Amino acid sequence: MATIRAFRALRPAKNKAAEVSAVPYDVVSAIEARQMAEGNELSFLRVSRPELELPDDTNPYSDTVYQRAARNFEKLKTAAPMIEEDKPSLYVYSLRMGERTQTGIAACSSIDEYDADIIRKHERTRKDKEDDRTRHILQLRAQTGPVFLTYRGRAEIDKLVADEMKAEPLYDFVARDGVTHTIWRASSEAARKLIEAFRSVPLLYIADGHHRAASASRARAELKSENTDHTGDEEYNFFLTVLFPADQLHIMPYNRVVKDLNGLTADELITALSQNFSVAESDSPTPRLKGEICMYLAGRWHKLTVPTDSVRQDDPIASLDVSILQERAMDSILGIKDVRTDKRIDFIGGIRGTAALEKAVDEGRAAVAFSIYPVTVDDLMAVADANEIMPPKSTWFEPKLRDGLLSHLI
Repeated sequence: MATIRAFRALRPAKNKAAEVSAVPYDVVSAIEARQMAEGNELSFLRVSRPELELPDDTNPYSDTVYQRAARNFEKLKTAAPMIEEDKPSLYVYSLRMGERTQTGIAACSSIDEYDADIIRKHERTRKDKEDDRTRHILQLRAQTGPVFLTYRGRAEIDKLVADEMKAEPLYDFVARDGVTHTIWRASSEAARKLIEAFRSVPLLYIADGHHRAASASRARAELKSENTDHTGDEEYNFFLTVLFPADQLHIMPYNRVVKDLNGLTADELITALSQNFSVAESDSPTPRLKGEICMYLAGRWHKLTVPTDSVRQDDPIASLDVSILQERAMDSILGIKDVRTDKRIDFIGGIRGTAALEKAVDEGRAAVAFSIYPVTVDDLMAVADANEIMPPKSTWFEPKLRDGLLSHLI
């Protein structure tokens, strides 16, 4: 059973929503955040990435950074202004990118269910990143960016959501990246029915936002320990989420570039790869189906085809193309044992296209690039259901939710 809960959102005035909203804190560097926020005093990046206002050599985990985040949050509440709802509500949140639209429900989800694995994970988190967002939550006493959840869709939920979209939206704007964000506040009756409908959803899955979820759990533990009158109903027992039906989601590939060939020539690399793949030159930079990997090397694209009889299709991890590439090329040939720590490998989200891979190699920043067939939502769920961990940098979800539109005060 999945529990969702209405909450009193802190949100910007309607005419300021586009200015306030920002990309998630963890998809941009400090330099990119500074560029995006330039000339916009209302940008939520000033709260989520406050180091952009500080000298370049500032430690992003210093006391000064978190104090600046809290100061900017308070300032934004007045400047935007930010409005706190008079009663708990649910919201319908729709994103349109090109011809694709996905629509979810913004709500609070149960940290107890996260801890009990009713909300399932597929990614291992890093302590330093957890430390950062836990401190950010505690400093602001707010969760300011939603965790992106998915579930196996249900017709009754789809119908309730569609009915709410007939009303006038709270927000409807096009962000600078061309994605349209539209949010409706659900009626009290619709919220009641949605909460009831989710009680028949057995499992939720984190699609994106593992560090935010883990940090919300850690913040709850700290606040609970400080509260001698803890009941379990406090706002800190729930975390900000947007829940989308799985059949609406689109996962893009998370491609790889490697800085050198581990002492091999281009021809030697192809010979080595031929022991594990069928290798042929190709005109296409994009795999057509699972089991194909495209490689850009010495100015030419090649297709690496995985022999189907060599893959354990019943293993949700081993059957992933990212796992096959890691085992049969990155590790055994290019010498990259741990993609989390090896500085010779870098990752390029599929939203940037294969031209970014070619550019990295052609400009000499990388020696070889790999274009991968994307993981599916079914793959993700199978891994989570098996209580396994997806290989690092396996999924890139687009479009991204915006920070700052709906915040949960704890």
